[in-house]
Amino acid sequence: MKTNLFYLLAFAFIFMGCESDDTSDIIINDNSVTNNGGSTTNPGAIPLAGVYTADLNLLSSEEYVITGPVLMAAGTSLNVPAGMIIKAEPVGVNAYIAILPGAKIQAIGTSSNPIVFTSNANNPSSGDWGGIVMCGYAPINSTANGSNDTATTEVGGLSYGGNVADDDSGTLRYVRVEYAGGAIDGNAELNGVSLYAIGSQTEIDFVQVYKGSDDGFEFFGGTVNASHIVVTDAEDDSIDWTEGYTGSLTDVYVVQNSGTDHDSGFECDGFNTDFSNEGGYFSMPTVTNVTVIGDGDSGRALRLRAGTRGIFSNVVIDNFGRGVVIEDDEPGSATSQGVVDGNLSLTDVSFSASVGTPYTGNGLENAITEGDVILGDAANATGTDFATWGAGWTNNQ
Repeated sequence: MKTNLFYLLAFAFIFMGCESDDTSDIIINDNSVTNNGGSTTNPGAIPLAGVYTADLNLLSSEEYVITGPVLMAAGTSLNVPAGMIIKAEPVGVNAYIAILPGAKIQAIGTSSNPIVFTSNANNPSSGDWGGIVMCGYAPINSTANGSNDTATTEVGGLSYGGNVADDDSGTLRYVRVEYAGGAIDGNAELNGVSLYAIGSQTEIDFVQVYKGSDDGFEFFGGTVNASHIVVTDAEDDSIDWTEGYTGSLTDVYVVQNSGTDHDSGFECDGFNTDFSNEGGYFSMPTVTNVTVIGDGDSGRALRLRAGTRGIFSNVVIDNFGRGVVIEDDEPGSATSQGVVDGNLSLTDVSFSASVGTPYTGNGLENAITEGDVILGDAANATGTDFATWGAGWTNNQ
C-alpha cells in the first residue's frame, strides 16, 4: 500500500525528533504522480515512491523504478529477491529508500546473483539518486545515554535512535549500491548507505558502494556489525562514523581511483560536532582486516578526530599522501586521550613506500608518539583478501 504526497509529508513531520540542527529545509518531490507509467527509459516499470504501510514484496518477474522517496513504515518489510536490479530516476536526493525505525529490509542476494540498486540514467554518474537510508532504535551519543530520545536525519527529517542495542533492521547481503549519494548543502547529505542507529541484530555482509557522490558508508551511532564491505570511488569519505558508533567492521576494502575527487579513506568522529556529546561516550568500533588504497594525492587514509576511539588490526595502507592522522580538534574531547587510555590503537599496520607520511598528530593535548599509536609488526599485516571474497558480485570497472 502506498500513500500520496500528503501522507508522505505528514509522516516525515510526525517522525521529527527532539534534536534540532542548522540544516536546510528539505523539499521532497513525489514523482510517482507524474511517473505512474514507470519512466521514459523503462515505460513498463512499476514506480516506487511514497510511504508504505504494508510489506512491499518485489517480484522477480517485474521491473521497478524508484521515482521519489520510498519510506517503509514501522512494522513493514521491503523484500527484494536475489538477482534483482532496481533502478532510480536520476533526480538526486529526491529519490532514495528509507527503512524507518521498526521496519526492515530483506535484500538477500548471492555471490552469483547479487542485488543491484543503481541509476536509471542512460549515462549514470555519481549522485544520480540518494541511496539506502536505514534508521533504527540503537543508541546514539547525540541524545542522553539510556534515553528514548531521538535525533533526525539530515535529509527527510526522519527519526532515529533509542536504547535497543540489539535492534534488527533486516539484512543487506550481496548487494551493490551504485551512483548514489549527494548533498543539498554542507550539512544535509545522503550517502551510498546511511546507517542511523542501526542495531546489532541487523546483518550487513557483502555490500559494495560504487561511485557515490558523498560517503560510501556512514554510521550514525548504533551497534551494527558489518563485514565484507567495499567502497569504490567515493567522492567524499569511503567509511565515516560519528555519534558514538560502537559496532564492528570486518574485512573492509576501499579503493580511490585516479580521476575522481576523494576525501579520507576513513573519517572517524567520536561524536557529532554539530551538536554535542549528550551521551557522554565516544565512537569505539572494532575494525579488522582492512585494505585502503588511495590515488596518490595528499589525502588521508585514516582520519581520527572528535574524540573517536577504535581498535584497528591488520591494516594495509597504500598510495596515500598521509596514512594515519590523529586530530585533537575538540577541546575537552581529545582523540589522543583514547591512545593514553588504551581505547585507540592500530596493531599490525603496513604502509607502502608510496605513503608520504605514515603518521601525523595534529594539535595533540597528550604527548603521544607514532609508537604509542601503531603497535605490532608491519610484517603481519595482510589486509583483507578482497580477491577471494569480492569475486563475482562486485563492480570493479
